[in-house]
Order: sequence, then C-alpha cells, then structure tokens
Amino acid sequence: MRCLVTGGTGFVGKHLIQKLDHPVVLGRNPQRINQQLTNVEARQWSPGKPIDPRVFDGIDTIFHLAGEPVYKGRWNAAKKKRIRESRVEGTRSIVQALEKLAQPPKTLICSSAIGYYGSRGDERLTESSAAGNDFLAKVCIAWEEEARNLEKSGVRVVSVRIGVVLGKDGGALEQMLLPFKFGLGGRLGNGRQYISWIHIDDLIGIMLYAASNEKIKGAVNVVSPQPVTNRDFTSTLADALHRPAFLPVPGIALRITLGEFAEVILGSQKVIPEKVIQSGYTYLFPELPAALADLVRS
Repeated sequence: MRCLVTGGTGFVGKHLIQKLDHPVVLGRNPQRINQQLTNVEARQWSPGKPIDPRVFDGIDTIFHLAGEPVYKGRWNAAKKKRIRESRVEGTRSIVQALEKLAQPPKTLICSSAIGYYGSRGDERLTESSAAGNDFLAKVCIAWEEEARNLEKSGVRVVSVRIGVVLGKDGGALEQMLLPFKFGLGGRLGNGRQYISWIHIDDLIGIMLYAASNEKIKGAVNVVSPQPVTNRDFTSTLADALHRPAFLPVPGIALRITLGEFAEVILGSQKVIPEKVIQSGYTYLFPELPAALADLVRS
C-alpha cells in the first residue's frame, strides 16, 4: 500500500508516518518536510491553490490530516476563517485534483472531528446522530461533504471524526500536564461535561485499520468506547501523576480568557465509536486510567 499524507509534520501526522513504509508527504515546503521527517518522499502543495494531479502518481491511499490547529490561539474572525478554509477548501483542492485522474487512489481517509455533533450534554452520540449547529459543527459538515464528493469517482471515503487525542508529545494532554504536575490542575466549569477521548496509538491504529478494511466507509467516530466526564478525567489524570486536582477553573473565567473557543472546552460530547466496535477493531487503551498511565510514564 503506497500512501500519501497531508499534515505529515503535525502531531498526528508524525505518529502515522512512523507506521508507514516510505510514504509521500504533501506540503508547502518539501525541504522542511525532509528536515523534520525521515524515510519519506516530500512533494509540493500550497493549500488554497490547485494541486497538480501528478503528485498522486502511484498512490493507493491518502491520509488527509492537514488543517489549521483548533486548540491553539484565541478564536477571532481571521482564526475561524483559517480553520474553515484549511479544511473545506483544502479538501476541495484534493478532490478536484483526484477527479482528473483516470485511476485515482482507492481510498481517502479524511480527518474530521466529533465537533460535528456540537455540545449535546449526556446524549449518546453515534455516527447516525444528527449534526450540531455551531461553528465547528458547520465546518465539519462542509468538510465531510467535500470529501464525500470523491465517491463519485469510485474512491472509498472514510471521514474519521476524531475526539480529544491524548499523547505525551502533542494534543490536549501536553497542554494539561504542566499545571497538573505542579498541583494546579482541576475540573473545567462544573465538570459534568463529557470528554470523548482517544489514545494516540489507537487513533493511528484505527486509521490504518480503516485503510485496509474495505468494508469501512463513511463517517467513523474515532474515540474510546468509554467517554468520561471532565471531573472524572481530571481526577484520573491527577491520580496518574500522584498530584492533587483541587483548583477548578470557572466557566466564566474561560469565557473571558478564551472567548468563543471556551464553548468548545466546556461543551459536552458523549460519543460512541459504534462502527469501530462493530468492525472488530481491538483497542489498545479502551479505558482512561491505563491510557493516562501509559502516557505519563512513557
């Protein structure tokens, strides 16, 4: 399986590339890609501009992970525009290039997010649940629609709706560790909101499993089978670090500090990976205590 990755220098991309055999990595700066990654072939792509279809020569599977980071920086009009354009228009550029090929790749694994569902309290959310209506939900809807257009060319499209990714070298956990290590961690808001999380090893495992399993298609929730409340998450993290977690952060403080982005952190999504479970994938870390223990000690 000859693979191409966009977003290869990001947190998830770097972990994925470690599991691939000499993949092609598409990005703005091939020289920078070669400096950061080994055993890859770098090819040029400037997001927002048309792609030369020849960059997909010899490719069987595409992992499209590129996009403006959601969890970094305060949201303003410019940030939100970058979030949307990097995902929706970036995916459109890839689809339009692939539509010109007589023999396009067989599979597109396109990242999406559980932000698709919006904040839904303790409602059990599966792939068949309705979409939300906030900014991130609308981005995810448009993002997945662009990817789905490729099905008309006979390409199997899998939109992986990724939850809160836990890894020691990036993602949400990296930002949480420092205050917790100093005993300054605590729940966010009232702590009753659900967090649908996934260990980085299972995220990569599920994407590779989906790439090789032709029965998997459409939207797929990529989360642990056991979502937890924010209160339980912070308590479990504190236990793993052998630190207290007694300094809750009021919701009003988050809203003042982070603006609209605070609603993402305070939102509640109890997402169930129904398709992953039914497909037969075996989780490495289905439970939060073992996942955090692995990441904290590694």
